[in-house]
Amino acid sequence: MRRRDFLTGAVAATAAASTAFMLTGRSAHAAPAAQASPGGLAGLTSMTTGAKPISVEERRARIAKLQKLMVEQKIGALILESGSSLDYFTGIQWHRSERTTAAVIPARGDIVVVTPAFEEPSIRETLAVGDDVRPWNEHESPFALLVGALRDRGVTSGPIAFEATTRLFVVDGVRDASAGAYSVVSGNALVKAVRLIKSPAELVLMQTANDVTLAALRYVHGHVRAGMRPDEIATMMNAATEALGGAPEFALVLINEASAYPHGSRQPQTLHEGSVILMDVGCAVHGYQSDISRTWVMGKPTAKQRKVWDTVKRGQEIALATAKLGSPVGAIDDAVRAYYEKEGWGPGYKLPGLPHRTGHGIGLDGHESPYLVHGDATPLAPGMCFSDEPGLYIPGEFGIRLEDCWHMTETGPKLFTELAKSIDDPI
Repeated sequence: MRRRDFLTGAVAATAAASTAFMLTGRSAHAAPAAQASPGGLAGLTSMTTGAKPISVEERRARIAKLQKLMVEQKIGALILESGSSLDYFTGIQWHRSERTTAAVIPARGDIVVVTPAFEEPSIRETLAVGDDVRPWNEHESPFALLVGALRDRGVTSGPIAFEATTRLFVVDGVRDASAGAYSVVSGNALVKAVRLIKSPAELVLMQTANDVTLAALRYVHGHVRAGMRPDEIATMMNAATEALGGAPEFALVLINEASAYPHGSRQPQTLHEGSVILMDVGCAVHGYQSDISRTWVMGKPTAKQRKVWDTVKRGQEIALATAKLGSPVGAIDDAVRAYYEKEGWGPGYKLPGLPHRTGHGIGLDGHESPYLVHGDATPLAPGMCFSDEPGLYIPGEFGIRLEDCWHMTETGPKLFTELAKSIDDPI
C-alpha cells in the first residue's frame, strides 16, 4: 500500500480538520486533458498540451526485451494483473477488483488479455498492443482462460512468473485451474530489469510532470493565508495542478507540529504567523509521476527553523554529490545519514533526525525500486530515476522536508527541478 493510499483512508473521516489531506484526481495512468483555468486560478494554463504518450513501438520493444529475458531464463510466461506494470507493457489502464483482469505475456508469441465480458469495450480503449482479448462471464473462471492462453502459446508445463504485486487468489486460481502443471516463480526481477531504466520518452513525461507540480506549488505559495486549513490548501494545490494540465496524484499538507511526523497527524491545525508549512505533492502526465516537497514558514523563521532547513538542503546536496555511476544506491543514504549524525541528529533512524530513507525510485509508480536506503546494492546506472528527500523531524515541534527528483546520466545526476534556494525563497 502506497503512503498516499494509506493517508487517504486515514483522514477520510476527518478531512476538514485533518492536517494530512489529499484529494486524488484522475487515475495515475490517465492522460490528463488540457483544462481551462477554474475560477480563482487566473493566469494558469496547461503545460501538457504537447506531451506525447508512450508509443506503440516502445511498448512492443519492452515486450520484446521481457520475452528475451524469459527465453534466457527458461520461463514460459509472465502473468500480470491490473496495475502499473500492465499499463507499462500493454497500455491498459484499469483498476483492481474481485473481478480479474490480467494479461499473459508468453516467452514466445503474442500477448493475451483476460477480462470480464462487460468490461471488454473499456479495456480495449487503452489496449495499445495485441488484439487477443478473451472475455469471461460472471459464472465462468478467468483462471481457466489464463491457463488456456498459456497452452495456446505452447506453455503446457514448467515455470511461469507472476508480477510481484499480483494477488494470491490469482496465483492460486491459475495453479488450481492448471492442476498444478506449472511451477510458480517471482516475476519481480524480470519486470524490474525492463522498467528500471527510463527511456528518453519516459524522462520527457517525468520532466513535464515535475514542471507542472513546481508551477502549482509556486501558485499555492503565493496564495496561502492565515486561518487556512490543510484541506483548503490541498484543494487549491490540486485545482492549480489540473489548471496546468496535470492529473493530481496527492497533496499532503502538514502544518505546525504535524510537520514533525513525515505523513502527518489527525490533530486539527490552522495556519498562523510562525506556522511551518510542509507540502509533499505530485501529479501524473500520461501516467508518469512527479514528487516534490517544499517547507517554509509563514512570516519570519526562527533561528532554529532556519538552521534545520539549511541542514536538510545540505543533505540533499550530499545525496547528489554521492551519486556515482556503478556505486550502490544505498551508499547515498549512508552518506547523508553520516552527515546528519555529525550534526547531532539521530543516530541512525532515531528522532530527532531522519527516520525514513533518503529517497525512492519513481516512474509510473510514485514509489518503485531501487531505493536510496542502507543496504540496497543496486548499481547506479544511466536512466534510473529517484527522489532526493532527506528530511529532519523534531517530535512536538516541527519537521523540514525538501524533495526533488533526479535521473542518472553518463555524466552524473540531473535534477528535474532545481533545489529550493532558502527558507525565504523556498519554491
